[in-house]
Amino acid sequence: MDKNLNNTRAQMKKGTLEFAVLLLIANGDAYAGDIIKELKAAELIVVEGTLYPLLNRLRREGLLDYTWQESTSGPPRKYYSLTTYGKACIDELLRTWHSLNTTLTSLITHYEKNN
Repeated sequence: MDKNLNNTRAQMKKGTLEFAVLLLIANGDAYAGDIIKELKAAELIVVEGTLYPLLNRLRREGLLDYTWQESTSGPPRKYYSLTTYGKACIDELLRTWHSLNTTLTSLITHYEKNN
């Protein structure tokens, strides 16, 4: 059961990672290193090898754009921002999240009441 449980936990986190990344970027232009720090602080630990392909896919899909900004501590950095389409997608994902949350909260409440 432990292996299956760990897999289920990993899939739950994976399923929310894209949404979490979009929400972080929605708060303002974001550098990949800062996104990783925020995700780690939220216990959605992710490594660069996971984040960069996700950011590139979201850019190819038209949800993100980026600009290069000078850095005081090295080479220029790529800062990601949401496109208009990305903002619309977040709104739709929020509706989906709220619906899913309502359903799961109801199921959890029922489970806890009966166990």
